[in-house]
Order: sequence, then structure tokens, then C-alpha cells
Amino acid sequence: METLLNARTEVGDSVLAAIAHMPTASMPVLMDDGFARQLTDADVMRVAVLLAQKSYDEGGCPIGAVIIDNATRRILGKGHNTLVQENHPYHHGETSAIRDAGRIDFGQTTLFTSLSPCEICATLLHMRGFSRVVVGDVTNASGTEPLLREKGVKVEVLEDPRGIELYARFRAERPELDLEDWKGRRATQGP
Repeated sequence: METLLNARTEVGDSVLAAIAHMPTASMPVLMDDGFARQLTDADVMRVAVLLAQKSYDEGGCPIGAVIIDNATRRILGKGHNTLVQENHPYHHGETSAIRDAGRIDFGQTTLFTSLSPCEICATLLHMRGFSRVVVGDVTNASGTEPLLREKGVKVEVLEDPRGIELYARFRAERPELDLEDWKGRRATQGP
């Protein structure tokens, strides 16, 4: 079967947007192995940022995540924060991507997250055995990178300027939602 995206396809913003918005289960119809292998870490991070933008556009917290297979670079899972959209306190970008990937061995995968993970997500990444985590924004939030490294997870920072600007804008516009996402509803209610 001929896919739309193959080794001859140029990677650009419109292609990355299509990847971000297409269901993961449909990825084999969209792209072949040749195309997946040409995706750079910066390209995959941009998909995570496009997913963060999707959450922001839906009224939620702008955090997105993508999981790839280390050998093939195929996308195995992706997601975005849906705290608001699904009224669920721990549907963060990372947990949504893990849920999308399903019951797989994460030991040979990399998770790209548009923002430094919270402590819950960092713990889950370690518990599920991710070999590598790439963080797209430590300017607006950081702190769990040493925790992940202590647990044997390779952590790299690959900041994406569009993602940094998006999260800074969100934090300025909706500080109470930012606080709720990090510390829970109780933190927003004052003393």
C-alpha cells in the first residue's frame, strides 16, 4: 500500500501538523518506515508542541507528548493534556501518550514532552521503563530531570521556541489553571 508520506516527502510544518492530528492507529496509512526514519528529534518535538497547541486551542493546558520506537522512529503514541477537556486531574500530555501507546514495552522507546514533566509523570516514565526522555521546555518549568537521571533514564533537553512561547502565554493568561495542573484544585482555592 502506498502511503502519503514516504522517504521522498519533505518534512515541513503542514506535514508535522497532519502527524499531530491524525490518530496514532492510522499512522501506518499516513507514513512509511522511510519517512519515519527521516524525522529528526526536532521534528518529533515540534509534533509534541503542535499537540500542546491543540490542547491550548481546546481551552486546556498546552502540553503535548509523543512516543517513538528508538529503532524504527515510528510513532507509537501521542497525546496532549486534557485536564480541562476530560475533567481529569492526571490526563497530562505524558500520560495521554502512554495511554495511546497501550500495553507495550517502553524500554526501547523515547518520550518527547513539550514541557518538563511533573513529579507524577516523571515517576510513571521511570516505572514504565522509558530509556530516553526529551524535554522541550525547561524555561517555564523544570526540576524532574535529575530525578529521571537518578533512576537511569537518559534525559535530553531540546527546547522548542514555539513551545516555550506558548506555555509562557498560557501561564500569563491562565495562572490559576497552570497552578491547578501542577498542584491540584486545592492549590487554587487559597488559605
